[in-house]
Amino acid sequence: MAVLEQKEKRKHVDILREFRASFFSMNRLASFPWTFIEAELQSNKSSEFTSELLKQTCLHPLCETFPPSVRFRRLFLTELIKRQEAAGCDPLDELYDALAQVVGVEETPDCYKSYFLPNGDAISLLESIALISEGTTGLVTWEAALYLAEWTLENQQVFTGRSVLELGSGVGLTGITVCRSCNPLRFVFSDCHSTVLEKLRENVRLNRLGEETSPAIRVDDLDWTTVTEEQIRRIRADTVIAADVVYDPDVAGSLVKLLLKILDCSSAEAQPEIYICTTVRNPETYGDFKLQLEAAGLNHEVMTGPVGAVFPYNRLAPLELIKVFR
Repeated sequence: MAVLEQKEKRKHVDILREFRASFFSMNRLASFPWTFIEAELQSNKSSEFTSELLKQTCLHPLCETFPPSVRFRRLFLTELIKRQEAAGCDPLDELYDALAQVVGVEETPDCYKSYFLPNGDAISLLESIALISEGTTGLVTWEAALYLAEWTLENQQVFTGRSVLELGSGVGLTGITVCRSCNPLRFVFSDCHSTVLEKLRENVRLNRLGEETSPAIRVDDLDWTTVTEEQIRRIRADTVIAADVVYDPDVAGSLVKLLLKILDCSSAEAQPEIYICTTVRNPETYGDFKLQLEAAGLNHEVMTGPVGAVFPYNRLAPLELIKVFR
């Protein structure tokens, strides 16, 4: 009996952790483990589990400092109340109080999303609610960045003690994951859109990283079409990473030229390792990128090793990670 109770308790803890991760990253509500909640409420007719769930979501201290969007919290609480009432459980005052706090509150264009690392620490990011904002898609975290971040956690040796350059950092999830978990010597975030850079610098600050911290951090305005060899040599990158940067044929062409320039600026004995992660939305565009790599004399290898599921996101998305080299 004790073994069964222990097993059930572990299951509860895992479900609460899954709800917490999905809530703070504003994952699709349909992907939450509602079936377990329904079974739990039906069997116990108690509000105790709902109370625990609230403590891991809307009443968690992180929600005070870095709250998900008002609309998302409202939808989440409404769904939770619907499940609670359908199970015939006693009303829970703190559940309705939490909903009252977000009803009628005006939505802002930005919100916070938080992503939990394996050690329990959270990376909190200021992101845009809209997928496309101010003419850029760089103000939100995309699947490729989440997958690449998970890959970095599995392959920390690629970053430990090294100088790392991230191209198209966006709001900064992958880079901050590397800085918090992989012990690089230096890390250079980069982008070229002014609003993205502003939000990126804010997120780096929110996560207590900077020039005076370890690792030493920089956020660079790096235009792929105008960057000079001198700028590249100053960065002295041992490892280069990028996520979701192959979405347009023109951008892909600029990226290939930049990668070639980065490799040309390094000695043959100390070529940087380059990793590009892509959500393949348009196979033709992605195929053209690979052809351009080949035309430039660059090889690539698809990285197929297992990656542990750390962050909640759509794992059915067509993701591919490649290593680029001469």
